[in-house]
Amino acid sequence: MVALVTAVIGDRFEAEDVVQDAFARALIRWNRLGSYDLPEAWVRRISLQIAVDSGRRLRRALRVTAKLSAQRPAQPPPEDSLGCTDLGRALKQLPLRQREVLVLHYLADLSVEQIAADRGLPPGTVKARLVAARRRLERELTQRSEAARDAG
Repeated sequence: MVALVTAVIGDRFEAEDVVQDAFARALIRWNRLGSYDLPEAWVRRISLQIAVDSGRRLRRALRVTAKLSAQRPAQPPPEDSLGCTDLGRALKQLPLRQREVLVLHYLADLSVEQIAADRGLPPGTVKARLVAARRRLERELTQRSEAARDAG
């Protein structure tokens, strides 16, 4: 679960916090969740929801901070964050909705139908997002490869 959330948000430490929060919520609701066929699907859905919500809060906080103080130089990402690889940087360029379905399909090994049920989407929407995500990811990786080749 941590690997999935890390792939979506790009920060392993934040992903650990998110997943821990989701499991804590599951524990509180275990009387109801224990009877589900796949309680882990509920935890996965809540983890992704928490990650999206925390990302929104972080972006708002960064905008407010930028308005209240002078801009500081950006710090490099932590060594084990997703942003340290070309694939990680390319994934971070994808819109969140595309990144979610890509991660659920390839890392969680969920089918289009399972992702559709998990995210509350029609299967056609999931397929369209997967196609768009693969195309954009391919463009991003090609551009990075060409830039590295030209620089080297």
